[in-house]
Amino acid sequence: MSRNLIQLISLLAMVFLPFTEAAASEQITLKFSHVVAENTPKGLMANKFKELVESRLGDRVKVEVFPNSQLFNDDMALEALLLGDIQFAAPTLSKFSHYTRKLQVYDLPFLFRDMAAVERFQKSPTGQQLLKSMEPLGLTGLGYLHNGLKQISADSPLRVPADAMGKKFRIMSSDVLRAQFDALDAISIKKPFSEVFTLLQTKAIDGQENSWSNIYSKKFHEVQPFITESNHGLVDYMVVTSTEFWNGLDNDLRAGLKQAMEDAITYGNQMAEQKSVHDRQAIIDSERSEVLQLSDRERDQWVNVMEPVWHKFESDIGKSVIEAALASNNTP
Repeated sequence: MSRNLIQLISLLAMVFLPFTEAAASEQITLKFSHVVAENTPKGLMANKFKELVESRLGDRVKVEVFPNSQLFNDDMALEALLLGDIQFAAPTLSKFSHYTRKLQVYDLPFLFRDMAAVERFQKSPTGQQLLKSMEPLGLTGLGYLHNGLKQISADSPLRVPADAMGKKFRIMSSDVLRAQFDALDAISIKKPFSEVFTLLQTKAIDGQENSWSNIYSKKFHEVQPFITESNHGLVDYMVVTSTEFWNGLDNDLRAGLKQAMEDAITYGNQMAEQKSVHDRQAIIDSERSEVLQLSDRERDQWVNVMEPVWHKFESDIGKSVIEAALASNNTP
């Protein structure tokens, strides 16, 4: 091979090397932060998203999942999204009250008859609009992830609203949930989820509200002799990303990530439903706590006492949003 040819090949290699390196560096890393264990519906959903993205998009995208608040808690995660430190999070719906009051609709007591009604509302135009309600503030909702409907536990039977009078209940940080217990003439105490078992065990509080899976996984049923199957509220999450990040992606890449997220959320919601049924039965089988079922007449008493809470927050949430949620209870 002539010296001139060798020099030409060397020159071409030097010219094209940067392009080769640039192509290799095109892979982007996406961070998904959440606060629960990997074997929960949310943890399973996040891992499924990672699996789907990396199998479908190949070397273009790498997904890193950080469970158990390894990076951020739910409050800090939203700030981290806006700063670009992470790309995905899935906080509980009540965590978004600083960004929009409309999502408080999901905290209103006895608004949804069952999870099927929740699904119908979330898939409706109003429910889908709520996913976009924070875009002016930099957050884009990608979908709803279920945990389940809330039950209320206590150290004595709760069959009618008067049974809760004067009792102390732990709540998440939510003005709606405080108003809910005010309507019962009960005392609401805002405490971290991690402290609830000890508070119940030491009788510092009388009761709490949560989904079947949270009650069972945190063993609340072992220190609460009664659980009323009230289905009075919702424990759900919204999977969110940064609007700036999301809109800045190439159209085909964004479409691929969107489909992977939708499929992962569908999977997570299937796991949530299975876990809710399993954990409810496990609590019953444990015989550590008696599960009380409300008659239609008893449930109507709770609804009548709680309905004024809907009106109290109507101006914040929007009358049309509440009406759309109520309409979801009607089977199509």
